[in-house]
Amino acid sequence: MTTPLLSIRDLTIAFGAHEATRRIAFDIAPGETVALVGESGSGKSVTALSVLKLLPPAARVSGQILFKGQDLVTAPPSELRAVRGNDISMIFQEPMSSLNPVHTVERQIGEVLAIHRGLRAAAARKRVLELLDAVGIADPQSRLGAYPHQLSGGQRQRVMIAMALANEPDLLIADEPTTALDVTVQAQILTLLKDLQQRLGMAMLFITHDLGIVKAIADRVCIMTSGEIVETGPVAPIFASPQHTYTRHLLAAEPRGKPPETDPTAPHIVEVAGLKVWFPIKRGVFRRTVGHIKAVDGVTLAIRRGETLGVVGESGSGKSTLGYALLRLLPSQGRIVVLGNAIQSRSWKAMRPLRKDMQIVFQDPFGSLSPRLSVDEIIGEGLAVHAPQIGARERDARVVKALEEVGLPPDARLRYPHEFSGGQRQRIAIARAMVLEPKFVVLDEPTSALDVSIQAQVIDLLRDIQQRRGLTYMFISHDLKVVRALANQLIVMRDGHVVEQGQATDIFAAPQSDYTRALLAAAFDVPSMPAGRGLPLPSGER
Repeated sequence: MTTPLLSIRDLTIAFGAHEATRRIAFDIAPGETVALVGESGSGKSVTALSVLKLLPPAARVSGQILFKGQDLVTAPPSELRAVRGNDISMIFQEPMSSLNPVHTVERQIGEVLAIHRGLRAAAARKRVLELLDAVGIADPQSRLGAYPHQLSGGQRQRVMIAMALANEPDLLIADEPTTALDVTVQAQILTLLKDLQQRLGMAMLFITHDLGIVKAIADRVCIMTSGEIVETGPVAPIFASPQHTYTRHLLAAEPRGKPPETDPTAPHIVEVAGLKVWFPIKRGVFRRTVGHIKAVDGVTLAIRRGETLGVVGESGSGKSTLGYALLRLLPSQGRIVVLGNAIQSRSWKAMRPLRKDMQIVFQDPFGSLSPRLSVDEIIGEGLAVHAPQIGARERDARVVKALEEVGLPPDARLRYPHEFSGGQRQRIAIARAMVLEPKFVVLDEPTSALDVSIQAQVIDLLRDIQQRRGLTYMFISHDLKVVRALANQLIVMRDGHVVEQGQATDIFAAPQSDYTRALLAAAFDVPSMPAGRGLPLPSGER
């Protein structure tokens, strides 16, 4: 048998009295891809971070992590520095948090090359350009001076991959590298990783909660829950005949069900005609406008009472901008009518009386919930603004009712956002919107960063609330499996334009545009892994 490149034995990681992992054990052979799968809190990311000793000082680690026979648990800092970024590299889950916001792309990738290979100036720039080209960044020369906020989510993730692969590691650890990416970019990133792996003969530890990705990329899989590996083996047998109850639970957790039936004669809650959101491009000393980014360009739509309009498209297609403009959270041009009110020309102050009927649930609940406020204050804040006449006792009763409606206990209102899981925080965000009893809710990627089982629970929750209240939704997402379970109508956006529009069932069954077909293929087919152009190797190496 091949000697393992990485061998983890009896790995236990504890924080105080809490054991995050218990006696974890698995091997990774050279060139092999092992997927570590589990829901939030299962211990998979903690396991990955322990390989490079990136855990906080409070962590207590016991067991062995053998890399090429060397125990990294007991290795001194000088030896670890030689391994990190050189022999073992890591792609982190959130590139916007992992990339330095005040350094350019060239500087961040160049730093890796300077530390480990001594490359500087012209040699480093040449290698950075090769790496950016290899990971599929269009016109890499123009991106050298770009900062992370100037890149799309997919581009930021490609930069992270370029940094991780700059020194051609023997082992790549990829921690949820495609979680928040749209389906086509996700397929591109998976294809890219597999292509580069084959080119470099690299092993990979791939951490994810998405079993569809495991099918596409992994040779073997380890299923984790509550800090333990409960099932492990080759991918095909485990997917065909899972032995453990938890594995069967994960495989059955895709969003299911159909959207509620709608009344085709119901009145329109929202009507939009010729909506445009153009952002000026300013250059020169006098900051003159030399062009526009047409984020939304001439969109027309209508949504009936009790109906869900799904809005899908890749990152940068304009779908979130459309939702914000429709709620008058962004300036726009065109006609917007909500609940019979023409709101396009209304001032911010004049919009306030309508806000209680027009609510939004944002993509990232941790970012949209104030860490300084308790859950009671977060949910009750809207009541204090829009229903100041009610007393403290009634406001507390409404907060409790909103929490119970989203499946949280009344005592949750006494805690703070950081004390909840991702799925629970999203339920709090939904309760904050629903406590005002709105008529129309924009849901901006509310399930994109959630585990598959939590996704299914949130979709069931939204569908149940909609049926009981007769709510109207605009559901913005890149996850077509989730959209299919909730949307009655569907619009497909690309570069600010609507490329296809109609009944969701008709579009899913027989898409008319090539772009829609590509989205559906990326979402519902296992992406193939063709050979690509490969990673250019530095001269004189390998």
